[in-house]
Amino acid sequence: MRQFSYSRPTALSDAWDDFEHARYLAGGTNLVDLMKSDVERPNHVIDLNSLPLNKVEEQPDGGLRLGALVTNADTAAHPLVTERYPLLASAILAGASPQIRNRATNGGNLNQRTRCHYFYDPDMACNKRSPGTGCSAKGGRNRIMAILGTSEACIATFPSDMCVALAALNATVTLAGSQGERSVAFRDYHRLPGDQPWQDNILLPGEIVTSIDLPALSFGPHYTYLKIRDRLSFAFAIVSVAVGLQMEGDVIRKAHIALGGVGTKPWCVPEAEALLEGKTPSPSLFRDTAERLLLGAVTDRDNAAKLKLAPRVIMRALSQAADGTPQSQTYKSIS
Repeated sequence: MRQFSYSRPTALSDAWDDFEHARYLAGGTNLVDLMKSDVERPNHVIDLNSLPLNKVEEQPDGGLRLGALVTNADTAAHPLVTERYPLLASAILAGASPQIRNRATNGGNLNQRTRCHYFYDPDMACNKRSPGTGCSAKGGRNRIMAILGTSEACIATFPSDMCVALAALNATVTLAGSQGERSVAFRDYHRLPGDQPWQDNILLPGEIVTSIDLPALSFGPHYTYLKIRDRLSFAFAIVSVAVGLQMEGDVIRKAHIALGGVGTKPWCVPEAEALLEGKTPSPSLFRDTAERLLLGAVTDRDNAAKLKLAPRVIMRALSQAADGTPQSQTYKSIS
């Protein structure tokens, strides 16, 4: 372990770092692993856990504000989340292990780094870890890598389950830093890799996530989070789909869809959501939606199977949501 200095501010105004190469610590489930792997080498660690960001609060418009330091486990179990946003609770429970969910925070979940094995190996070329060195994943062992939003510089997959649901819910993220506070649409928070894959999100230097706002939405039973993975516990998605449908009788009035496991960020296509609106659910409609969601996919050596699997997962998730039969997290395989 490399030496570093440490501070633990108790007021938000004291949290803005003026140290060279500082890193923020919340639950530590990602940062500590990266430091142990010698991927992250901070000179200073700022522990945020004494800041007043650990509440779930009801908003006047019927929405919900999730504090950045609320743990994933407490978020998934909160009565207002399970009652109003079961899609989010379902996605959180599909991710990681109970032990990690008990430590991991909402803000940390948004800012976690990719689990690409080349990123975690300092001896391998990785533009996300060491800009300009290349991307070992291209042409390498890349079965888990992304097929949407990739670039010549990076094909690493975004790992979060929670963020897929937040994208589907059209959440808003509140950020704070030395230049003040600002809010951004969740779907705009994460960056595509382009030619700067080391920039995962739009955070400015010294800026932190303080809360996540969920809009007042009701899907009733017409939602699902369907996750296909190699094993049931503690595995990242090969393909995942978050769906929420606002139905009027047999007609889809509004659709919310996001994909995980296939993109370099939580993947949303507004045009695909619009295809469903005002329509009656049908296999052909769901097939067209899946095709639009996956438009522009690019495969590499080992991950072409995702392009075959993803349409089936999308169609099943849409069918579950339309039928009002949310996915059980004990699900193991798809036929």
